[in-house]
Order: sequence, then C-alpha cells, then structure tokens
Amino acid sequence: MSPVRVLVVDDSPSFRSLAIRILADWGYEVAEADSVGQALDRANELRPTAVLADIGLPDGDGFHLTERLLDLPWPIRVILISSDSDAGNGFEAQRSGASGFFPKDELLSDELRELLDRD
Repeated sequence: MSPVRVLVVDDSPSFRSLAIRILADWGYEVAEADSVGQALDRANELRPTAVLADIGLPDGDGFHLTERLLDLPWPIRVILISSDSDAGNGFEAQRSGASGFFPKDELLSDELRELLDRD
C-alpha cells in the first residue's frame, strides 16, 4: 500500500506548519500550498491522495477548490477546514463534494485521521 500523500492548503504559514508537523507525525507524506491557484498546480504535480484545505483562501474559496480538485483524473479526497465552526460550512462542504469538514481546532481528531486513511 502506497503512503497517503496530503496537500495542506491554507494561507496562514503558522497553521500550515502546525498541520504539516501533525500529519507527518501520523506518517503521511505532506506538501503545502497557500492559495487555490497554487493548490491546483501542486495537485497536478504531486497527485495527492487527500487535500486538507481552508475554506477562506486569498484567491477563492475551498468549496470551489473542492469542485476543481474532484474534476482531476484520479481519485482524491478533499477535507475542508476553517477557524469558523459554523454548521453551515459542513453543509456547504458536503454540497461541494468534500469528504468532510472540520474546525481547525479539531485538527488532532481521530475522525480526521480516519477520513485521511479511508480508501
């Protein structure tokens, strides 16, 4: 079984750094991007298994990014995150095709790890 590759997309360098450390400690190969445009470039370059993306990005939003990522020619899971834990974000994440939504303060949750590991 090949390792899970996760692309972390967030415009906050400190959050990206934290997420990368956690995901790497969990055994994932991790890459990063800070915008929708960079995420699409990195996804095409690296073909990640999963993308952990912030909803609010400087050049768009995670919902639109999810739709674009799901159009790529390989299976990919997108999990959206936000510092805003509004329940509406979960609904919108599901509507965009994301595999899940997590508030950023739940980054260490077992549920997130299970979602990343899902085949």
